[in-house]
Amino acid sequence: MNPTDALARISIVLSRTSHPGNIGSAARAMKTMGLTRLVLVAPRFFPDPEAVTLASGATDILEQARVVDTLDEALAGCSYSLAVSARARDLGPPPMLARAGAQDLYAQALQSAGEVALVFGNETSGLSNDEVQRCRGAVMIAANPDYSSLNLAAAVQVLAYELRTAAFQGLPPAPGRTTPFSSQPATHGEQEGFYEHLERVMVASGFLDPAQPRRLLPKLRRLFGRARLEKDEVSILRGILSAVEDWRR
Repeated sequence: MNPTDALARISIVLSRTSHPGNIGSAARAMKTMGLTRLVLVAPRFFPDPEAVTLASGATDILEQARVVDTLDEALAGCSYSLAVSARARDLGPPPMLARAGAQDLYAQALQSAGEVALVFGNETSGLSNDEVQRCRGAVMIAANPDYSSLNLAAAVQVLAYELRTAAFQGLPPAPGRTTPFSSQPATHGEQEGFYEHLERVMVASGFLDPAQPRRLLPKLRRLFGRARLEKDEVSILRGILSAVEDWRR
C-alpha cells in the first residue's frame, strides 16, 4: 500500500467540539498533511460559516465529514484507535509520545483491514476517562509542562505532521513541475578540467607564480572538494574563468 492510500485510512475524530473555528482549522491542518477523514462527535456548532472560513480551502474535508452522536459510533469499523490527551491518567493505557504514537498508528493503517483513528477531545476538558479507555492506546504531545494546553487545531496539526513524517519516512514530497535546483555531481574529468582552467587563469593573471606555487593549488582543491561541485556549478565557474580570459584579451 502506498503512503497516500494508508493516510486516507486514518480518521481524525474530534469529540464534543465547542468552537466551529477549531473544526475548520483542524480540517486545514489535515489537508496540508494528506489526511482526508474527519469524524465529529456531537459538535456544538456544525455546519457553521466560521468553520468554512477557517478551513481556508479545505472545505472538501468539511463537506465529507461524518457527524455522529457518540464516540462508539465514530469508532465503529475501526480496528485501532489512539486517544490524544495532555493529562496523566490513573486508568487506561500509558501514553506514547507524539512521534512514536504516529508511527504506531501509521503501521496499523498499513496492516489493518479496517480504518484506524486518532481521537481528540473537547477544547475545555479534553477527553473523558471513559473516552480514553475506549481507545486502544494514548498519545501525548511533549509540551511545556508549565503550560501544556494546546489549541485543538494546533494539536491536530502536530499529530498530522508526525503521521505524514511516518508515512514518507521524513523524505520531502515528490518533486512537482518546478525545475530542480540541484544537478548531478561533477565527474572526475569535469572537476580536473576546472582545476586546469583555474590554474591557467591564475598564472595568466599573475596571481599564481608557477615557479613558486607553494600550497595554493592543493588548498584550492580542498576548498572545492568540500563543496562537492555539481555539473552546473563547474559550468558556472568555468564560465567566469572564460569571461576573465576574454576580458584580459
